[in-house]
Amino acid sequence: MRAFLRTAALCCAVALGIAPPASGALALGAGDWFRYGPAVETAWDLQAMADPMEVRIRKSGLQLKPEHRVFVLYPRPSSAYDTAITRVLDVFSAKGVSAEFTVVNFNMEEGRGRRALADAISGQYDLIYAMGSEATAWLVDKYRGGNIPVVSICSKDPVLLGQMPDYKQGSGKNFAFTSLNVPVEVQMAYLMELVPELKNLAILVDAENVSAVQTQAEPIAQLARRRGVQVIAANVRNSASAAAELPGVVSNAVAHMRKSDPDLSKSVFWLTGSTSVFREIRLINENADRVPVISVVPEIVKPGGDTAAISVGVSFESNGHLAAIYGADILSGKTRAGELPVGLVSPPDIAISFRKTREIGMRVPFSLFETASFVYDYDGRPVRSPGQ
Repeated sequence: MRAFLRTAALCCAVALGIAPPASGALALGAGDWFRYGPAVETAWDLQAMADPMEVRIRKSGLQLKPEHRVFVLYPRPSSAYDTAITRVLDVFSAKGVSAEFTVVNFNMEEGRGRRALADAISGQYDLIYAMGSEATAWLVDKYRGGNIPVVSICSKDPVLLGQMPDYKQGSGKNFAFTSLNVPVEVQMAYLMELVPELKNLAILVDAENVSAVQTQAEPIAQLARRRGVQVIAANVRNSASAAAELPGVVSNAVAHMRKSDPDLSKSVFWLTGSTSVFREIRLINENADRVPVISVVPEIVKPGGDTAAISVGVSFESNGHLAAIYGADILSGKTRAGELPVGLVSPPDIAISFRKTREIGMRVPFSLFETASFVYDYDGRPVRSPGQ
């Protein structure tokens, strides 16, 4: 009989470089890819399986067979997924949903993915969570129209990616989608409030990250051009060499901005949800001069100095909460996956680092401060977070 394993290992060495809410990591061998927040340890039992890329999670103290079996498909490790799975487990626990989770990391390997999906089907699971844009796209291609309902989580906009025709209706199939994106018109409105005379918008994106390019870089570039703003493509060409490329990419963008904005007061870096790029926020700041870095990922605004100045986006926690509600409602029979419209978080999560805005001399409108979900003071310490 396999023993249930727990550890209090701190997540200070998460591969993606974002400080997650996680406080534990299951002892899974090479990679330690599955991490979670502190509340998980008190409410759930986590079991390491024979396959190091698989984890079983069951409600602590549950004596009877769980009512529902939930399968979660990861494409790779990510601190974003740590946050999302923690929120899902928190919501399921709070709602008293009797469930057992199986989490599998298929590492974007076709054969491993097919075996995982076959296991989900043969194991008669009641729900599948597609974790991340890559896993969602893979499942849309391989399992759309299947018998098990699928909910996307930590995935970018399904309408802009062509997975859904619009935001108002359900898929009519076995898929329910949630979105990490904020409508681009909303983001532009906030951006223009921050910099009313905006002249230059440099978009930081990993050119290999198709979902970030299609749903976060291209839409705001098109809208900015229509408003007469010069768009600068600050692209990283190779994900693996992002840290080496970024100093030059950012410095070149700043030099280009100075031609029309000598004091850089009317220029902005727009940081997309490209993991290979946003995890290098320290390098970006070091080369951005006084140009504010505004992120679509709220988690990139964080304590200390290695932070974006402001974010207007959807946090992984907010998206995870919405995906958890979708999943719980499907399992309860309250709704069907195909009936649910695209899940959008509104209003967006706004995060502000006053340490960084003061450092670069950026003014923050009171209206943004008033509605911000996350606020860090002049010393970079958290002073506001949801519920506090």
